[in-house]
Amino acid sequence: MKLLKEDMDRMIAEHFGYEAADNVEGVLSTLTPDVIHDIVGMSTGPTYGPENARPFYENLFAALSDGKVTCLRRLYGDNFLVDESMWEGKAPGAPFGVPGNGRPLRFRLLHVVEFSDDCMIRRENVWIDLAAILQQLQ
Repeated sequence: MKLLKEDMDRMIAEHFGYEAADNVEGVLSTLTPDVIHDIVGMSTGPTYGPENARPFYENLFAALSDGKVTCLRRLYGDNFLVDESMWEGKAPGAPFGVPGNGRPLRFRLLHVVEFSDDCMIRRENVWIDLAAILQQLQ
């Protein structure tokens, strides 16, 4: 079944809304039981299933604060979208292993999200501008 653009937008807005609220349970509720969660560049590689994605979100929410995400552009395909966004906020923890010491932070990120037929997230592939993070925090 081909999903409508509006359905994918609604689900990604729900997912991003839970992220903005640091709501781990909410984020995990948007994922399929067999989700592939892949943060490119993480030493752990992709994880499988919501519970295995949990540690990433717990660490992320502890590392970043006061975040605001602005969508720069979004492209759509059959049951997937590509979202390019800008994240802005503070880094009180160690985002992606880099000590933030409470400093302001701004970086681009790219999500490639595939959806199941019932419009749940079945694959989340995230590319982070780690060079920008390093330039600002080191």
